[in-house]
Amino acid sequence: MAASRENIEAELARLELPDGGNIISRDMVRAMTIDGGQVRFVIEAPSPEMARQMETLRETAERLVGALEGVETVSVALTAHGPAAKSEAGPPPSLKVGGHPKPTSGSLKPASVKSIIAVGSGKGGVGKSTVASNLAVALARKGKRVGLLDADIYGPSLPRMMGVSKRPASPDGKIIEPLHAHGVTMMSIGLMLDPDKAVVWRGPMLMGALQQMISQVNWGDLDVLIVDLPPGTGDVQLTLCQKAEPTGAIVVSTPQDVALLDARKAMDMFRTLKTPILGMIENMSSFHCPNCGHEAHIFGEGGVRAESEKLGLPFLGALPIDLETRVAGDSGTPVALGEGPVAEAYGTLADRLVKGGIV
Repeated sequence: MAASRENIEAELARLELPDGGNIISRDMVRAMTIDGGQVRFVIEAPSPEMARQMETLRETAERLVGALEGVETVSVALTAHGPAAKSEAGPPPSLKVGGHPKPTSGSLKPASVKSIIAVGSGKGGVGKSTVASNLAVALARKGKRVGLLDADIYGPSLPRMMGVSKRPASPDGKIIEPLHAHGVTMMSIGLMLDPDKAVVWRGPMLMGALQQMISQVNWGDLDVLIVDLPPGTGDVQLTLCQKAEPTGAIVVSTPQDVALLDARKAMDMFRTLKTPILGMIENMSSFHCPNCGHEAHIFGEGGVRAESEKLGLPFLGALPIDLETRVAGDSGTPVALGEGPVAEAYGTLADRLVKGGIV
């Protein structure tokens, strides 16, 4: 019999903290998933300094949960909040957001980041940001150290989808401290600018902003940094693929022909820039009526699967369109955090990337 969440939390409540309380009462256990005999969760410390002192506690948590009846394997990741108290004042005036990119001789990819995965599409409105945010959360639930970068400069939506709004701090005016949500380290230009103001920048400003958000952010040690690209095939895509050494790209499309026309252009761009295409995802694949159970293919059926087969690319999965996904995104609690068919679909996608050695 599989262990229950209640039994696991009762065991974890035994782990007292030096400054009072335990990791359950202090709400430090995140993204717990129980899959048969496999248990995964994240311990989120209140600060990086405290996280560095909690490795022994993490090992103890693994040992305690692993001893429970029905538990076969345990994976516990350790993350930390950023310095939220400092962030309220915002970065000092010397930190300018955007500006022309600075000349660099090497790669923009941080040495502490193992791999970078770009999530792109040929056009807007296909749910690319929804896929990027939920994939990041699903990978964090698998125990991976995950970063999420919102590179959609003109339309940053990840702060809302991830439920964060504080302005990141920059204590020295150079390095930006990212925010943390749902076990994911994240950064977005939307956190640095007035959310009601349009970004009216030419290409060099876009490239400068992307350079800042990759190389001037204190990402820490990450297994993967997921980059949510803007629609199209412009300056941001060029800079990322040419300067940041992405491991590969995932292309998101809806099934209809109009979306696939633009998805083909995105894939041609990645091939031109020598960025491997890891596979395609069909989003908004079908709609299941919650009242009568009827399945409707609003945007067509199987178009992305057929395209991936024609091009010899992996088909990474079909994701339905449903009310829960929209509500979860608007409320800042990605659907992949919960249970149900959509969360399971993102968990399966994360498993494919982990088992394939990509993450």
